[in-house]
Amino acid sequence: MAAPPAFDRPVGDGELDRDTALVPRGPGVYDAELSAGWTILGPVHGGYLLALLGRALADTLPYPHPFTITAHYLTASRPGPAVIRTETARSGRTLATGTASLFQLEDDGTEVERVRVLASYGDLETLPDDVRTTAKPPAIPPVEGCFGAEDAPEGLPSPITAPLTDRLWMKLDPATLGWAIGAPSGKGEMRAWFGLADGRAPDPLALLVAVDALPPTGFELGVKGWVPTVELTAHIRALPAPGPLRVAITTRNLAGGFLEEDAEVWDSTDRLVAQSRQLARARV
Repeated sequence: MAAPPAFDRPVGDGELDRDTALVPRGPGVYDAELSAGWTILGPVHGGYLLALLGRALADTLPYPHPFTITAHYLTASRPGPAVIRTETARSGRTLATGTASLFQLEDDGTEVERVRVLASYGDLETLPDDVRTTAKPPAIPPVEGCFGAEDAPEGLPSPITAPLTDRLWMKLDPATLGWAIGAPSGKGEMRAWFGLADGRAPDPLALLVAVDALPPTGFELGVKGWVPTVELTAHIRALPAPGPLRVAITTRNLAGGFLEEDAEVWDSTDRLVAQSRQLARARV
């Protein structure tokens, strides 16, 4: 098995940077092009959309980093042109809060809102370096003991094939891969080593992708259809160090056709750098 990338390529020099590029049209208005490279089963990936809207808010607000960001996914986004509109709700001495919405045109010319975000931004570099936590990094086997789509035995198709998988580097914990061979564990857990496939170093925008990047935990509960996100809230806790990330996601309750997913993202120094919770629809 090949050694993992170092994930130290400079931020600003990667596919995520290129594919979240914005063209200012006027105050708080940006044109964007949603890349087909970040789609899965047709729609554009929710974590990529969150990073795109997060970048627009970083340009709008006086602080660079999302501390908390909540997205409601109203309608499925598709590759192609989009408009993002942002607004500052409040700006204080350490935090600023704003909103962002992404719109696309339907075939008949009607403008439809796809995603709406509310977020508070600050500067992670100014935070005190005290950590008091009972959280522990997830117990994941070494990279060489985990599996990605490229590790599927010859003749056996990958359980997930989509343009998105070419943008990401993931090695899944085999204990959470029962769904891939038709034997889900029933535990609602997913764990993986994670990075961007081009070796770009992680940053807050990459963390917004990471919290929504792993296969749905519902797969390990026996859900066979895709699990679209209804709402996702992410907390960015620290600037991540270069190197691969570890992501652990759990679901404890699937009821009424909906489930929650709680995610933690840890960097190469064993620091908890992001957390999230989302509500998703389980199409059982």
